[in-house]
Amino acid sequence: MSDDQRPERKRIVIKIGSSLLANEETLKLRYAFLSALMGDIKTLKDQGHDVVLMSSGAVALGLNAVNKAPGQATLLDKQAAAACGQPLLLNAYRNLASEHNLSIAQVLVTLDDLEGRKRFLNIKNTLERLFDNDIVPIVNENDTITTEELRVGDNDRLAASVAHMVQAEKFVILTSVDGLYDRDPSEPGAEFVAELKDVSKYIAAASGTSALGSGGMLTKLVAANMAQHSGCTTYLAEGVLDEPVVGAIDGSRRCTICPAIGTPATAWHGWLSNRLHMAGSLTVRQAVADAIAEGPCGVSNTDIVAVNGDFQKGDVLHVYDEQGNELARGLTSFSAQDVQVLVANPNRETAELLGYSARPEIIRPRNMAKLDKTRLSWDASAA
Repeated sequence: MSDDQRPERKRIVIKIGSSLLANEETLKLRYAFLSALMGDIKTLKDQGHDVVLMSSGAVALGLNAVNKAPGQATLLDKQAAAACGQPLLLNAYRNLASEHNLSIAQVLVTLDDLEGRKRFLNIKNTLERLFDNDIVPIVNENDTITTEELRVGDNDRLAASVAHMVQAEKFVILTSVDGLYDRDPSEPGAEFVAELKDVSKYIAAASGTSALGSGGMLTKLVAANMAQHSGCTTYLAEGVLDEPVVGAIDGSRRCTICPAIGTPATAWHGWLSNRLHMAGSLTVRQAVADAIAEGPCGVSNTDIVAVNGDFQKGDVLHVYDEQGNELARGLTSFSAQDVQVLVANPNRETAELLGYSARPEIIRPRNMAKLDKTRLSWDASAA
């Protein structure tokens, strides 16, 4: 199966946060919820689905071991807590999975693993082999070794990236509320949103985080938007004890559904456009911005108005017009330092400036992915 072919078996990615896995006061596992979750995964697999479970929780479960409350823990405390909590979490999953005759595997990833194309494909190949052997991958960010600068930052977007990676049909985000409201659910007159095609309409209303979680509804909308553009329908649902996943998918319990919008032109374009970190950006002239809107188009040194970020060759850059609208994302052929030199000297040969011969094309057409109008810009998603 090539990267651009949909798998024969339908795939579902389920994301659960720390607040569902651990009691916020005692920081102990919520076994009843985990048991219900594993029961649903068994049902989905019996129905012919491959399932990926995106699970937070290691840090929360390990905080007692390092004698820290959630609001008091430093980065080092959280790294140590993750090391203590991870075996507790996986042991619980293993025991509950065995009750349902399920086999599980742990896959820990970092930001670099997902942002680098080679590592991304290595993880994809591992997940495919686990599917081949009827094993449920449990994926989480490797909080033991990641620093703030290298973290994905929230498991919602991490899960959306994995949904794109495995070409999932459905993406279920379980949370502490039953879906999205047009304002804070505690406010009088707040209305439930049953279906959401354009998540940008509700970005301003999505704010706030739980005590244990690192993301609120905003990160869930950003993740849903990423999934939508990977051809994946997202369900924002409450993590109840009775069929937490199946009940949301089969419509027996209300949730917010963000339907798939389309699929990337190629798997390569999908990877380019699904960013978890901004390495840098370019601002281009209006004529180039217009050309990008029309179709495949590269960016040369004479097209650039401004360069931002300390990026390296092979990083993915965000491309803006002069009004600040994000147009595309593309792989750079040069480092930030070299791009600055090429932009400042448009009339001189690349070999003279850099010491080797190359076209002064910063982003080549095949390495550019134009953003759809319904795709959240980086600025909106990082708000």
